[in-house]
Amino acid sequence: MKVEVATEERASLETSGSWFMEEKRLIRKLDRRILPIACLLYLFAYLDRSNLGNARVLTGTNDGKPPLPTDALGGDPTGILFDWVNSAFFFSYILCQVPATILSKLVAPRIWLALAAIGWGTCSTLMSTGFDFGGLMTTRVFLGIFEAGFGPAIPLYFSLFYTKEEMGLRMAYWFGFAAVAGAFGGIVAFGIQNAVLPFSNWRLLFIVEGLPAICLGIITFFVLPDRPESTHYLDEREREIAIARMNRGTSGDVGAVVNKSHISMAFRDWRIYTGGVIYFALNCSLASTSAFLPTILKTLGFSSARVQLMTVPPYAVAAFVIVLGSWISDRLQSRGIPVAFASLVGGVGYLILLFVPTNLHARYFATFCITSGTYTSIGIIIAWFAHNLGSETKKATGIPMFMAIGQCGSILGSHLFPTTEGPRYIKGFAVCCGLEIFGALCALVMTISYRLDNARRNKLHGVPKEDARVDVAEMADKVCPLPFTNKI
Repeated sequence: MKVEVATEERASLETSGSWFMEEKRLIRKLDRRILPIACLLYLFAYLDRSNLGNARVLTGTNDGKPPLPTDALGGDPTGILFDWVNSAFFFSYILCQVPATILSKLVAPRIWLALAAIGWGTCSTLMSTGFDFGGLMTTRVFLGIFEAGFGPAIPLYFSLFYTKEEMGLRMAYWFGFAAVAGAFGGIVAFGIQNAVLPFSNWRLLFIVEGLPAICLGIITFFVLPDRPESTHYLDEREREIAIARMNRGTSGDVGAVVNKSHISMAFRDWRIYTGGVIYFALNCSLASTSAFLPTILKTLGFSSARVQLMTVPPYAVAAFVIVLGSWISDRLQSRGIPVAFASLVGGVGYLILLFVPTNLHARYFATFCITSGTYTSIGIIIAWFAHNLGSETKKATGIPMFMAIGQCGSILGSHLFPTTEGPRYIKGFAVCCGLEIFGALCALVMTISYRLDNARRNKLHGVPKEDARVDVAEMADKVCPLPFTNKI
């Protein structure tokens, strides 16, 4: 196996005294274009998948228009129909993630992501036309298909432009917009419930949150940079630096190619399945929080109108905590311990809800622990896998694999809070609590395994150079000696 200390491009760059400043300018240029588009796309993606929670309790304040279950699900006294509408998204999302992300390598990123956004925005808008269980189920299934082409593709796309030292904070900015979406969704729902309309207010919610995704998808088609070697956004010098960065500690693909042997390697990697178990635990909490936080807050005695506003602070704090936690993770160059700690914080939140049934202040504080701990853990674990899989094809397979396994937890989370078990929801809180703690234990197992693996390779081959290039065309991240340490 061929391992190079440095490429000719890297060597020529290092001989230039201005290389460091050139790279910093390139990073700032990439951030100005990539981060706003990616973050806004995720804002609307998460709004469109999670706005069912607001629609469930959204009544017309001025004219008493009914919420979604009463208007389109025949009242749904048990809450089961709503649970299935909510979980329908995750079935198609799970099944399509791996093939969609592998296929995305054969299409220019700006085209792929633009089509995905236009697709899910259209589906969300069409949910406003749903008048029965079948119509809502159909739109949610297609919403999952289009979003499956977006979520796992973004970590892969980021890894083309950002190094492993830069990924954690960028992924935090991106995933942090899921928390922003939760806060923003509550504000939008609060405004819409005061509108006087000829139709139910929840229908306007889907229109208002669906149309912007279509518009942003069109913008994405024209302004999002393609791969470093083909984008017109960079000049020749910037492209040279970007390609050198892409080949640090690995070797990036050139053009639209798929290495079939690395697909098989991903399916045989136990760490991907362990990461999927962690993601399962976290997504169970995430999905139940997104869909049922307004319902849970209503059990604290808030009115339907006030509930929408009371969902904003937990999400706003979570957005700040995920950025802070990921910044610390990048500074320490450690992923597993921050994931475990944040997941335990979420578990503590559920313990409070379970054992403090009457103190409303403590129970509201618990929602802050749940959102902050869960969102921070998910943001860091995505960054953990973005640079630990070696080749682009293994990333394109492994990232959606662990995400697909994890999204099965979203299906479970969608069924943990039926109306008949309110207002205590003991089963739902207990399951989420147990999974958060179990996810923390799995994260500790993962970080220990990476540390032992790094120590073994260092003992056999010496401490590697962080900026060395390796040919991963055959063995992906299993090549020895590996010129970078796995993220721990």
